Amino acid sequence: MRLAIIAVGKLKERGLAELCDEYQKRCRTLLPFDRFEAKDEAAAWERADKLPGPTVVLDERGEQIDSPTLAAWLRGWQARAERNVAFLIGGADGFSDGDRDRADRLLGLSRLTLPHRFAQVLLCEQIYRAATLLTGHPYHRA
Repeated sequence: MRLAIIAVGKLKERGLAELCDEYQKRCRTLLPFDRFEAKDEAAAWERADKLPGPTVVLDERGEQIDSPTLAAWLRGWQARAERNVAFLIGGADGFSDGDRDRADRLLGLSRLTLPHRFAQVLLCEQIYRAATLLTGHPYHRA
C-alpha cells in the first residue's frame, strides 16, 4: 500500500519541509508515502482521483483519534489490499461541505485550529508512528 499526502499550497518553511522529509525517509521501508502540492482544493481532488483507494480529508470537524487507531485504519486498508490511500490537507480556508461529503473519512488532528503547514508535519509524523506500531518498532511509547 502506498500513501499520498496531498496538500494545498507549498510548504515554504525550510525547517518544516525538512521534518516532513525526515519522516518520509524513515517510512521508506515501513509504509512509504509521497507528498504532493496542489494549487487549490480542486487540484488536490484531481490528484486524489487518480489514486484508486480511500480518501481521507483532514478537517477540524473530523474524527479525533489516537495513534493506535490511525494504525488500525491503515492495517484495515492493508488487509483489504487497498493500493493507495490519499490524505488531503486543505488551504487556509479548509474544504467545503461538498468536499467533506465526498471523502471516505474525515480526520481531525486536533481540536485546536492548526495552520495547514503544521498539519502536514503532524500527519507525516503520525504516519511514521503508525508504521512503527504496525511493525512493532519501539518508537511509540504509550
